[in-house]
Amino acid sequence: MKKNPVETILGFFVLIFTGLFLFFAASRVDIKRIEGYTITANFSKIGGLEVGSDVRISGIKVGSVMATRLNPQDYTADVELSIDQNVKLPIDTIAGIADVGMMGDKYVRLEPGKSQAILKDGDTMTQTHSYKSLEDNISEFIFLSTK
Repeated sequence: MKKNPVETILGFFVLIFTGLFLFFAASRVDIKRIEGYTITANFSKIGGLEVGSDVRISGIKVGSVMATRLNPQDYTADVELSIDQNVKLPIDTIAGIADVGMMGDKYVRLEPGKSQAILKDGDTMTQTHSYKSLEDNISEFIFLSTK
């Protein structure tokens, strides 16, 4: 079989660019879990939130989802969050579940309140907003526009 030097050089460049792309992608992805204090939030619907998902305040990662489980008393979802030790959340903080994009992953969005009391390790958040899917939003829009 005859070897073409252009194909060899082109293959070499493809391998270099693939390696550079993988290096860049690996350096930009923040996949580490944040270890800190643990709080629990209770949602009626979590919409595919997974263990390892981000917990964010103003778009900045401050924690990770450590576990999700079904509450056997009221059949809601208990979500265990690990929050960075340096982030002190007021007791009236609101937790909600949001999408990264139209088809993206889910994350827990925290909106800190104004209270002077701080959530401690093992506390449960009382104010949450459950996940609203695209279908929920469309049906709400249709219902409001036909009213």
